[in-house]
Amino acid sequence: MTRRVVITGLGAVSPVGGDVESTWEAMKAGESGIAPIERYDASDHAIKIAGEAKDWEPLQYVDKKELRRRDRYQLFTYAAAHQAIEQSGLEITDEMSATTGVIVGSAVGGVESLINQVLKVEKAQDLRRVTPFGIPMLMVNGGSDMISIAFKGTGPSYTPTSACATGADCIGHAFDLIRMGRIDRAIAGCGEAPIVPLGLAVFDRIGAASRVNDKPEEAMRPFSKDRSGLVFGEGAGVMILEVLESAKARGANILAELVGYGSTSDAYHVTAPDPEATGAVRALNQALNDAKVNPEQMDYINAHGTATDLNDVMETMAVKAVFGDHAYKIPISSTKSMTGHCMGMTAALEAVICVVAMRDQIAPPTINLHEPDPECDLDYVPNVARDLPMSVVMTNAFGFGGHNASLVFKKFE
Repeated sequence: MTRRVVITGLGAVSPVGGDVESTWEAMKAGESGIAPIERYDASDHAIKIAGEAKDWEPLQYVDKKELRRRDRYQLFTYAAAHQAIEQSGLEITDEMSATTGVIVGSAVGGVESLINQVLKVEKAQDLRRVTPFGIPMLMVNGGSDMISIAFKGTGPSYTPTSACATGADCIGHAFDLIRMGRIDRAIAGCGEAPIVPLGLAVFDRIGAASRVNDKPEEAMRPFSKDRSGLVFGEGAGVMILEVLESAKARGANILAELVGYGSTSDAYHVTAPDPEATGAVRALNQALNDAKVNPEQMDYINAHGTATDLNDVMETMAVKAVFGDHAYKIPISSTKSMTGHCMGMTAALEAVICVVAMRDQIAPPTINLHEPDPECDLDYVPNVARDLPMSVVMTNAFGFGGHNASLVFKKFE
């Protein structure tokens, strides 16, 4: 697999912005997108806060008829794909169609539509009240299909799903398909709309969700001694990957090069990470070896950083095991401190952020980090963004079920 793969377009919808640049500006400023929930009445619920995507307009991307036929996560995904395609200047001709893949995932799919349809039928006591668009609204591959149909990508279009590692695995899988010569380009990423009462309730039930409802902007505290759990977020992150020769032939603006991907499983527990970080260490090492990058070359890491007791310690342990003494010299940040945890899509968004961070040579901060956990003793770029020369960056993602994924990007040369 010797073909080089580059990134030529980025798209995002997030709790802190409706596109990549607004999201990035908010992150550089250390702004939180977490606030009281507005999509439903949470006043009687234990969890009353989330990172809702507010600063975007779906009708900018689809008409009213399509709006009614799609789940919220699909709309996020399509908007991010549209932005990425537009930035890349990619026009998928008939000749290119068969070598264009769409690998866009979701960890939970159309869960909001599923719940709404169940409630609708239950209230009416009539199964005929279900929408005829129910199946495409619920499908976990509905976002990928929507993009494939709209942009005429007739290569492989499907949805790898690996819980909160989904976005990274979708990008990594697209990377592999291009390197193997199966396709020449891909629209890759992930979208999620998991902010529903049931979703928050089950995370609260296992003690993984923050109940800091009175100060929502301070609720998400990765690596902090007083961290209280994750906060739900939503949105999408998408990037355009192309084989280098194709991108150069059409005069594309190359944003970065994707050079490494690692993916492993803990085979340990359905929700808890392996406390020895064995699977995470293997994923990070796989990505470094794939990229042919020495640990001392790593300039920045965007961490999974969920603000849960188990993850933050495990991830810190993994970084130390892989990078040795150099781990203490690598600026690491959890941008989830600002967006909340957007399930599988966060891994895709954080890959997008790695590319723009390297572009601008700025490491985004981990906000709400005032007193680190003694077991989390690395440089997490606390509270304030930092100017940082960087040529090699990494993003890590870990998911329920023991999924581990890591991506390495390099400044394009």
